[in-house]
This record gives sequence, structure tokens and C-alpha cells, in this order.
Amino acid sequence: MGSLSIWHWIVVIAVVLLLFGRGKISDLMGDVAQGIKAFKKGMQDDDKVADKPAEPVKSIDHNAAPSAAARSDVGSKAV
Repeated sequence: MGSLSIWHWIVVIAVVLLLFGRGKISDLMGDVAQGIKAFKKGMQDDDKVADKPAEPVKSIDHNAAPSAAARSDVGSKAV
């Protein structure tokens, strides 16, 4: 009782064909194929971007002393 026989599958396929028709199913499969192609193309484009050398990394000197003007206005806002 738990398994589906060949007759169950034939009825399911017949209902799907009646509901959607042959043209709609083929259009749907074409749209799915175009989506897969677009996805693969996007993945290839991402790989090409990753292969390009990046800009040189800019570093910030953290040992520099902060200026007094920058520190004097911290917390000076009146509420």
C-alpha cells in the first residue's frame, strides 16, 4: 500500500499533462535551462574577477599619536 505502482505514475503524468499542457511544460523546461546557463555564466564571471590581481593593499600606521584636536571634541555634545 505504501509504494506507488506504474498505474499511479501514469495517472499522475496524465493529470499533469492535462493541467499544464504540452506547450507549457516545454516552455518551463526551456526557462529552467536558460536559468542554469545564466547561473553557470555568472559563476565563470566571478572566477575571472577573482583571477585579476587586486589593488595593492594600503596600510595605516597604528603607532602614530592621535592629534589633540581630534581627542578634545569627544563627548562634548550636549544632550
